Amino acid sequence: MHIMEGYLPAEQCAAWYAVSLPFWVVAVRKTQRLVQEHRDTLLLLGVAAGFCFVLSALKMPSVTGSSSHPTGMGLGSVLFGPGPMVIVGTIVLLFQALLLAHGGITTLGANSFSMAIVGALSAWIVFKIGRRLGRSIPVAGFFAAAISDLLTYCTTATQLAIAYPDKASGFWGSWVKFMSIFAVTQIPLAIAEGVLTSLVLIYLTKYQYNEMTNLGVLKVKEQWS
Repeated sequence: MHIMEGYLPAEQCAAWYAVSLPFWVVAVRKTQRLVQEHRDTLLLLGVAAGFCFVLSALKMPSVTGSSSHPTGMGLGSVLFGPGPMVIVGTIVLLFQALLLAHGGITTLGANSFSMAIVGALSAWIVFKIGRRLGRSIPVAGFFAAAISDLLTYCTTATQLAIAYPDKASGFWGSWVKFMSIFAVTQIPLAIAEGVLTSLVLIYLTKYQYNEMTNLGVLKVKEQWS
């Protein structure tokens, strides 16, 4: 991930746009609500967007037609929930396609679904589960970012396997091949992103306490627990 321009059949590009569209609509509404209710945290949202842009631009060669890199979706999803980060992730993908030739316009729907939608939703769900289980913010944030990263690549492998099934073993044979190649680079990258996200959350918990409580990430008088 990102899947490069022109690599997916036209009908599949259209299908991924169609699947992503409802999520974009809901995400726009969530983001508008955030802007209205928490204007004091917009600078922090900008930081999360920059974090996503920089990390997801650090690509490494991987599967033909795609690449490996951190996604940067975990941090913003932990702080703001999946809605705003679906929009942020999609905008990041659009700018990277236009300015860096990283990804593409025809594949934007597919790339957005894997990174911005699956990435944001999975990070938010994993973080909430971690907190319910009593894990600290840095620990829950580590697993949120790492698992979000891995699930993004599972989704990309699925998209590529649908487009290019193996002649002998079909979809599943192709999926296993794509996943095996992605795993070489993506597992270490997911762990690294989890550690970095955890460190940033430690910093924010210490120095941006008011913003963290306003967003509901921290409870009043809570520190790391």
